[in-house]
Amino acid sequence: MKVFTVIGARPQFIKAAVVSRAIRETRGDMEEVVVHTGQHYDANMSDVFFDELEIPPPAHNLGIGGGTHGQNTGRMLEKLEELMLIEQPDWVLVYGDTDSTLAGALAASKLHIPVAHVEAGLRSFNRRMPEEINRILADHVSAKLFAPTDLAFDNLRNEGIPREKIEMVGDVMCDAAVFYKRRARKPIWFDNLGLKVNDFVLCTVHRAENTDDPIRMRGIFEGLRKSEAQVVLPLHPRTRGKLKQIGLMLPSNVQAVDPVGYLEMIWLEANCRIVATDSGGVQKEAYFNQKCCVTLREETEWVELVQAGLNEVVGADSEKIAAALRCPREFASRSQFYGDGKAGEKIVSSFFNAEVGAEAVAGGSVQD
Repeated sequence: MKVFTVIGARPQFIKAAVVSRAIRETRGDMEEVVVHTGQHYDANMSDVFFDELEIPPPAHNLGIGGGTHGQNTGRMLEKLEELMLIEQPDWVLVYGDTDSTLAGALAASKLHIPVAHVEAGLRSFNRRMPEEINRILADHVSAKLFAPTDLAFDNLRNEGIPREKIEMVGDVMCDAAVFYKRRARKPIWFDNLGLKVNDFVLCTVHRAENTDDPIRMRGIFEGLRKSEAQVVLPLHPRTRGKLKQIGLMLPSNVQAVDPVGYLEMIWLEANCRIVATDSGGVQKEAYFNQKCCVTLREETEWVELVQAGLNEVVGADSEKIAAALRCPREFASRSQFYGDGKAGEKIVSSFFNAEVGAEAVAGGSVQD
């Protein structure tokens, strides 16, 4: 069996590392062809993750990134279709909600190659978000939908997707947190910033809904300033460019650093006081590291964390941001929202079960 894996952005590298490791640990008749679209083309956002997460080097790197959503998706579609025709995979595996996800799912479905979607069923119910459109379309062309939570499962059923296509496997990010936590690495620059463990805010900002809106950007950074907290900001290349474009200077209490690798990010999450982010993945990583989170968006897919009082959604309102960071909530939860840390194994087993089922059906039809 050949699985054609499409990835292109930091969160997908982490998720793919889990499933790729599970593939390598199974019997040897499953081949994985990893294709990197190049959506995150900065070395600090891409190459470092392959190295430290021990992901097999991509068989193909398309080098597509830096354009608009339409430009990126269209170019990816063209190149992925060419590769799928050459590789002739049995399955195409996509992750999450990026332009790479959509391009991989559409290219495969048009070639009648079955698609499997990891992290299926997440919904923000805000269709102004490019990610929301990507995940909905990917779900509705997929033959296998791997749901991370009960709520994600219910979302898929409510949209009319047949029960037999959906599998509740838990969240591969939980697998990653369990596996990589002991490998967390303190950034070499940390001690030079004069920060104390458990006494700083870890902040990330990269979503287009924020970076493309100068009013929201000013609100977020004004909120960080008003909080008077010491803030560490691993600065996404897009955010750096947008700050320069709108002429926005960082507040004096915000210390920008270059993008960090996953192992360094885990250390920062485990040793900060609170997390402020517009990233879906970082919201969960905060939970896995037993830190409360302030979400710099108007909604979140991870509703269960909000309901448990572990995540406060504040948007770009400077007063709400400042108040949430000045008086952070205490982390108090023993719930396991995202599975048992074995999602990767369950995903790989599902492919083998599908293969056995197909063989049985084929065998029956011949005998009949």
